[in-house]
Amino acid sequence: MSNVIEVKNLKKTFGDREVLKNINLNVKENQVVTIIGPSGSGKSTMLRCINLLETPTGGEILYRGDNILEKNYNLRPFRAKVGMVFQSFNLFNNKNVLENCTLGQIKVLKRSKEEAEKKAKKMLESVGMAAFVNAKPSQISGGQKQRVAIARALCMDPDVLLFDEPTSALDPEMIGEVLDVMTKIAKEHMTMIVVTHEMGFAKEVSDEVYFMDNGTILEKGTPKDIFENPKEERTKEFLQRYLNN
Repeated sequence: MSNVIEVKNLKKTFGDREVLKNINLNVKENQVVTIIGPSGSGKSTMLRCINLLETPTGGEILYRGDNILEKNYNLRPFRAKVGMVFQSFNLFNNKNVLENCTLGQIKVLKRSKEEAEKKAKKMLESVGMAAFVNAKPSQISGGQKQRVAIARALCMDPDVLLFDEPTSALDPEMIGEVLDVMTKIAKEHMTMIVVTHEMGFAKEVSDEVYFMDNGTILEKGTPKDIFENPKEERTKEFLQRYLNN
C-alpha cells in the first residue's frame, strides 16, 4: 500500500512556543490512523498543519509523494481532495442542510446544481440525514449537525478525511450516532486521520494509533500495541483510566 500522506519532521511554533517538535507520521491507502493524547498536546495543530489551516514552521508534508509545502505546488486539487470535519461543525447557518452539501461541489468541483443535489442526497442518506434536507442547522441537534458535516465532506469525493475531535462538542447521547457513521465510513475503506478522545473508537476502528504528548509523538503502533502493551510511562499513565474500565 502506498502512502497517501507522509509527514516528515514537522515543526510548528507560535512565537517562542514550540507546539510541534519533529512530528513523523505515515498514512497509507485505506488506513484509519487515530491520534490520541492529552488536551494541549498538539494533536489538532498537527491536523490543521496537514491541510494547511496552519502554516508549518518546518518539515515536509507529502501528499502522494509530493511535498505540498513546495512554493510551486498547486494546492487547489490537494484542498479539494483532503476533507476536514471540525469539532464545531462549521456549517453555514443561513443555508439549509442540502445547500450546505452542494455549495462546495458547485464552487470547487464545478458540478451542476442537479448533479450536486443528487450527490448530496445520496451522502445525506448514507449518514441517516435524508429527512432533513430542508432544515437549517439551527433546527437540528449537534449530532445531526456533525453527520451533515460528514456528508458534506463526503460529497467532495475526498481521497482522505481528517477528523478534528468530531465528538468533543456533543452531548454524551449524541456521540454514538456520529461514531457509528465514522465506523461505517472506515469499513468502506476511506483513508482517515482522526484526532479523538474516544478510546473505544480508536481501539476498535484504527489500523494504527499515535500517542502524542507535549508536541511530540511518544509512541505509535497497532491498537493492540498501544492499548494492551504501551511502552512509554506517559502512555501508560494516560491510558490507565481506560484500561481499568
